[in-house]
Amino acid sequence: MTRNGIGIRTAQARSERLTGQIHVYDGLGKGKSQAALGVVLRSIGLGINTQNNYNRVLLLRFLKGPERDYDEDGAIAALQRGFPHLIDQVRTGRAEFFSAEEIIPYDRQEAARGWDVAKGAIASGLYSVVVLDELNPVLDLGLLPVDEVVRTLKAKPQELEIIATGRGAPEKLLEIADLHSEMKPQHHPIAQQLLIEGIEIYTGAGKGKSTSALGKALQAIGRGINHPGSTRVLIMQWLKGGSGYTEDAAIAALQQSYPEVVDHQRCGRDAIVWRNSRQELDYVEAERGWEIAKTAIASGLYKTIILDELNPTVDLELLPVEPIVQALLRKPRDTEVIITGRCQQQPAYFDLASIHSEVYCHKHYANHGVELKRGVDF
Repeated sequence: MTRNGIGIRTAQARSERLTGQIHVYDGLGKGKSQAALGVVLRSIGLGINTQNNYNRVLLLRFLKGPERDYDEDGAIAALQRGFPHLIDQVRTGRAEFFSAEEIIPYDRQEAARGWDVAKGAIASGLYSVVVLDELNPVLDLGLLPVDEVVRTLKAKPQELEIIATGRGAPEKLLEIADLHSEMKPQHHPIAQQLLIEGIEIYTGAGKGKSTSALGKALQAIGRGINHPGSTRVLIMQWLKGGSGYTEDAAIAALQQSYPEVVDHQRCGRDAIVWRNSRQELDYVEAERGWEIAKTAIASGLYKTIILDELNPTVDLELLPVEPIVQALLRKPRDTEVIITGRCQQQPAYFDLASIHSEVYCHKHYANHGVELKRGVDF
């Protein structure tokens, strides 16, 4: 997304960095672990036809003991089934929530066990991405020494990508982060009054919107992993008529591993669309995409529908708002609709969101001249 206005930029012309960065996703809003899973999916999308370790990923999950089910479990099951040679998972901690006053020796032991695994993985050279899920609250609770964690992460291999998630990221971790996105929850009383469920919106200038949506697609696939055909997913993308976009490898990986449940459509020109340079084709393509999306929402065939970059499409006035509102009001109750993208003015359908995370960009390596990396950024 461009900085000076609403528009989508392709990744084709970008050069590529070779160094890995430290990502931190924190905040009270939803989408942190989902964003990490989206990055993971993009990374392994480059390695789906290989048996080497170049795109191998470790998912290390703190505070998520095996006795409890979590939102990401199905997504990770889908990853492990689709890409067994590329995904490792380790879970630590007990299953219930606890405060700093409720810490027991077991909590410290499990945090230390997880950190030993993390240190070994970081030093091993086996992984291209290491996800430290819920590391932030572990540090916030004092279960691990912040200085040691920061020192280890700073000394990571140059090419390794580290992703830390969860609420309460300590300042010392944020200081060494190359990317820091904060998910802030936005509340819509109308949705609560109407008892509307299953509409999620991710917007804002920070990194993590489309990647969170990809994490939701993985969750949907995971829920139906033992029931083929019962959990169909549609990924509909606006303003993306060319190639080289950040989600391409991830979507290709999903379609190769789960062709029976994943459909993908895109619309738009292979160009950046500005408010003062809109063409007739932009309106035609936006409407074509909406006809597909509207039909899919009403059909009941899909359990999860991702409307990627719908927000900037509406912000550019390529689509009217009211038909979108009406389609969402009439959607089947068990159909999830995930809407992404920046916008300068919140359209009326935001009031229907049961979950709305505004993603704030506190720090991004791209803003400091660091090149993007294939499999992580595009």
